[in-house]
Parts: sequence; structure tokens; C-alpha cells
Amino acid sequence: MKKYDEEILDLVRGTLDEQEAKRLSALATLTKDATRRAAEKHEDTDYRQSFSIDVDRILHAHAYARYIDKTQVFYLIKNDHITHRVLHVQLVSKIARTIGRFLHINEDLIEAIALGHDIGHAPFGHDGERYLAELCQAHGIGSFQHNVQSVQFLDKVERKGIGWNLCLQTLDGILCHDGEVHNKMLQPQADKTFETLDEELKVKKRDPQTTLVPMTLEGCVVRMADTIAYVGRDIEDAIRLNLINRSDLPQKSVQILGDTNGTIVFNLVTDIIQTSFQKKYVAFSSEVSGALKQLKKFNLECIYLNPKVKTHSLKLKNLFGLLFEKYISDIENQEYASMIFNRFLNGMSPAYIETHNNAEIVRDFISGMTDEYFLSQCPDAMRPAIQRM
Repeated sequence: MKKYDEEILDLVRGTLDEQEAKRLSALATLTKDATRRAAEKHEDTDYRQSFSIDVDRILHAHAYARYIDKTQVFYLIKNDHITHRVLHVQLVSKIARTIGRFLHINEDLIEAIALGHDIGHAPFGHDGERYLAELCQAHGIGSFQHNVQSVQFLDKVERKGIGWNLCLQTLDGILCHDGEVHNKMLQPQADKTFETLDEELKVKKRDPQTTLVPMTLEGCVVRMADTIAYVGRDIEDAIRLNLINRSDLPQKSVQILGDTNGTIVFNLVTDIIQTSFQKKYVAFSSEVSGALKQLKKFNLECIYLNPKVKTHSLKLKNLFGLLFEKYISDIENQEYASMIFNRFLNGMSPAYIETHNNAEIVRDFISGMTDEYFLSQCPDAMRPAIQRM
């Protein structure tokens, strides 16, 4: 293996750290403040900065590769131009890094949080999340929420149960993202520790309504960018599928934000930069926040709850229940030919197996599935048909 000049690499890393301290705002999260659960000897000599390492680890996670066949909003529809989860997280990353660049905060941390924030999503989007949450609660392991599961995957499941040892600031931003909640303003809750993270994970499982706020300005930016990335894009997808017409959009919102994804994103990003510049918080102006809240209400009522996209909801709910009980039975009866042994538990670290009960193992296996893989595990006669639109 080729040996490299460690003095040169140390100089490169030192220069990056110095430039970062000069270039970024006093409100930014610096690399020197990055914290991991376990210290890593090689990181002292790695020319990559800590949050950049997190980005690389998330990109190489198995769960990241599975984004490509995970529902964003519209499932069981064959249309190459409909947004899937993989595109959504890329859009969140781009939008958040754009905001971060103008606010002079850490773009590497922003990218890590953005790329990892939805990695715990169940197949079939928020409907799948709801079905899995009911099953988890029925089996006494707390509520299932994709943000909690994202941390679970990256911290406890990936690399056969070893996890990626990501930075606290990255995991906190992932846990505390919530694009469905409307926030006019977010101000970081600093001074968190891994103990805080673990406690917030427990609290969130017990009570999904618990409000969590990121510890960094970067985490706040990603949370706002999550909403910016999906609100207009979902409208374009719904129009493409003939669920709504552009003329249906609420006119008060249109007057302020526009009626296309491009104008909506531009106006939201511009407003948040202007309102948040050199502030200790991230915020929309009152006018834009009101318009966005109205637009999100429209999306909920006319797109997400539209009966036309819920045609197979009962069938999918039954399939989630069927697979959940099947895999629990397979573990209890030691059916080693089962996919939960072959594709998930095989080679898993003893630490993972010792600290997770059967229901938690099944939760982790099912939530990690792509839509297509989930359906492949179901009886042929029970699989819903895929529509071409």
C-alpha cells in the first residue's frame, strides 16, 4: 500500500481548519468542535475534516443506496419524472448548502445532515411510517418515526451493527429535522451531549409530539430546507399526475411565492437568507411564513390526503402487519432460511443482537426495505398493482 507524506497532509488539514475559522461566521459550527462517541486515531492524521468524513460515510451507507427506490409521496406509480427519496435528499442538501453559504456557516455539516436526514424512512413514505408506528407501539417498542430511525440506522445498524460513529452535531441535526412542522423561526439549543441525544431519542419514541430543536445553526437550516425542497416539488408532481391544476393553488400564497417550484424555492431561499443574515437564528419573514403555511395546508388537503393516492392504503397496511408478524415468528422459531436471517441478521455484531429484542430487529429490517423489495416479500396474490401514469 502506498505511503503518503503525513507532514504534507497535516499541513493541508491545518490550512483548511485555519481558513474555516477565518471564513465562517462566529455562529457557525467549526470542525474543532466536532464530537464523536468514540475517538478515532486516524482522524488526527486524516486530511479530511470531521463533517466531510461524515458525508463520505453516509454516502457509502447501505441505507443511502436504498434511497433510490423509496417513496417520497406517490407510491405504486410508474413515472420516471416523479420524485423519489434519493432526489429529495439531494434537493434538501443543495438548498441548505446555498443558504449556508450566504450565512457563512459550515456547508460540510449541512451536507451530512441533509443527506442522512431521511435514511430511516420506511417503504411507501409517510403511509408506511404510520403503519410501522402502529405495529411498533402494539409490540411495546415505542413509536416508529423516520428521524429516530435515521439515527438508529447510522448509529446502531449500519456496518453489521457497528454503526458509522458519526459526529454528535450530524446525528442531532438528523434527529431534530421535521419538515412537516411549521416553524417561522428556529434558534439552536446548544451545549448538547451524546447523553442528551440518547435521552431525546427515548423521549421522542415515547411521545412523537415532543418538539426537538437542533443544537446547531446548520441543523436549523436543514430543517427549514427540508420544507423548501418538498413543498413546491410535490405540487409539480401532483400536477404531472393530474391530481390538481396549477390554478387550484391558493392565490394569496401565489402572490407572494409564485406558482411554480422554481419560483417557490427562489422566494423561500431568498427570504430566509435576508431574514437570517448575521442572526443567531434561522427565520422566514412574517409575510412569507404565512404564505408558506397556507401552501403546506393546501398540499396536505389536496395532495397528501387526496383519496386518489390512497387507493391501496388498506392493502399496504395489511401487508405491513403480515410481514411484521411473519418475521417475528421466523426469529422465534429460528427459521434460518428466512430473509430476516439471510439478508439482515447474518454476520450482525453480537452487540446489536444482545441489545435489540425481536420486534426491534423486525422494525429495523422492514424500515430499511425499498418499496420493490418490500413487495417482493409479500404473497403474489396480495401485492397491489403498479399504475403507469
